[in-house]
Amino acid sequence: MLILLDSLIVLTAIYVGYYTLHPYFNIYTFNMLVISSVTLLASHHLFAFRYRLYQKAWEYASVGEMLGIMRAVTLSIIVAAVVQFFINGNVYVRVLGITWMLHIILIGGSRFSWRIYRDLFFNTNTDKKRALIIGAGSAGSMLVRQLIKSRDTELMPVGFVDDDPKKRNLQIYGVTVFGKTIDIPELVEKLNIENIIIAIPSLSKKEIQKIYQECSKTNAKTQIMPMIEDLVSGKVSVNQFREVQVEDLLGREPVQLDMESISKKITGKTILVTGAGGSIGSEICRQVSKFKPKKLLLLGHGENSIYQIDMELRNRHGKDFEIIPIIADVQDRDRMFEVMSVHAPDVIYHAAAHKHVPLMEYNPKEAVKNNVIGTKNVAEAADMFGIKTFVLVSTDKAVNPTNVMGSTKRIAEMVIQQLDKTSETNYVAVRFGNVLGSRGSVIPLFKKQIESGGPVTVTHPDMTRYFMTIPEASRLVMQAGALARGGEIFVLDMGEPVKIVDLAKNLIHLSGYTTDEIGIKFAGIRPGEKMYEELLGENEVHKKEVFPKIFIGKTVEFNYERVANLIENHQSFDGGYLSEYVLGLANKKERQLVKNVN
Repeated sequence: MLILLDSLIVLTAIYVGYYTLHPYFNIYTFNMLVISSVTLLASHHLFAFRYRLYQKAWEYASVGEMLGIMRAVTLSIIVAAVVQFFINGNVYVRVLGITWMLHIILIGGSRFSWRIYRDLFFNTNTDKKRALIIGAGSAGSMLVRQLIKSRDTELMPVGFVDDDPKKRNLQIYGVTVFGKTIDIPELVEKLNIENIIIAIPSLSKKEIQKIYQECSKTNAKTQIMPMIEDLVSGKVSVNQFREVQVEDLLGREPVQLDMESISKKITGKTILVTGAGGSIGSEICRQVSKFKPKKLLLLGHGENSIYQIDMELRNRHGKDFEIIPIIADVQDRDRMFEVMSVHAPDVIYHAAAHKHVPLMEYNPKEAVKNNVIGTKNVAEAADMFGIKTFVLVSTDKAVNPTNVMGSTKRIAEMVIQQLDKTSETNYVAVRFGNVLGSRGSVIPLFKKQIESGGPVTVTHPDMTRYFMTIPEASRLVMQAGALARGGEIFVLDMGEPVKIVDLAKNLIHLSGYTTDEIGIKFAGIRPGEKMYEELLGENEVHKKEVFPKIFIGKTVEFNYERVANLIENHQSFDGGYLSEYVLGLANKKERQLVKNVN
């Protein structure tokens, strides 16, 4: 149909051009008209096929398609002019000029009329939700174009927001740029907006946080456009938006890994992860799997959790390397030595621990047995069998500890630092802040409370914590293993601490509710909790980064003999002495004990 239509236009246009000028310029002969017509027809179809004008989806036509038409028409006119010159010794410029214009208007119009018809009559769904697009750049423009032309999407873009003053009041695909980010609450009310789409894929975490603060002042649903790399790779389409996650609001960029150094430590090696069924341990296993180790040992005492991570990894990587699930308790010293003897791992990531602060206040003996004795068993087994690297997953609560959990983790740090002085194994520790979404953390608790209709319980309005994601925490453990020289305590630059109450408010809003609907209740500080957490003590601070966003604490001298005696007594008398010492270490009134040990 398009070939036939173009043929009619080409054959007609030159005659229209000739008879428009004929009363004034009787210059064409009938033979010349026929030759020019046939030349134009043949050359037009030749160039039309060259520029694929008959293989385009014209309902999506834009500038690129118009340029293709102009190239084909212009080149066919030039060919006709050359033929005229060689046959007649002259070029009829005026007639060819009119012919060129008619070709452009009629051929271009025939193509774009289908798009205009489709846009006018196929996208008239008045039930679509009104959307405000944040970002009038290339990504936002692409998104608006997709939303306008798509019949399947439920959104109708009615306005842009962009902080570039040069774009103010401009229209992109008929959609106006109304104002800046700070104007979002006013525009949502004025334009009756139901959805807000953040369409700036290059935004940093801080910028997302800033924009979301304005969006959270409204009742509109806020979503984010997919990353450009995901669009290019075909993983998602332009209008597949994702919800804003709590992780987006941390206000800092995630740590980037030194892939080469990590690969040298892991690829083709035997890796042991203790606590492999836990939140951190299981994610470490997933991250390690990407580097294709020779053998991955999944050690944990929870049968169900080890089964789950074992099945997950076998489904993904079962053919890439050997996966061995090991049901064992780190408190079982003989079993730990047996595991090291049989499998001889190259690297150990020790993530097995009791970590719930209030629970450990009521169960100090169990905290000691798992966090101190368990660590000592695995660490000494690593020394005995010459394991190259041992990485302890520690916590910011080990700094000036005011609770049992933090105290046991500080003693675990002392155990491996002492071993590092005499062993060929490189022992290091990694301190985290709170890990978003891990078992026992505030996020799952808040989500349950929101699902139940609230209120969300927060301990204190001024309580702050450092936060990181589970994948980020796991990557930090792996990076620490790659950087390990022995005796270090690695700490992530976690940016500014986050108020727990702000986290609760954000999560309520992300769940589609207001704080008035759900409510926030302050329950008071629980046993052993600090108002503010620290990542390094005053005498441990080392300002220089050893890797982007990663710091190393100074090695602090401590009296290990006292700790060793208490551990020995603990093992002999089932927990009494060391548990009492831990309770003392965790008591603010007896903070002097910390100084005695340090």
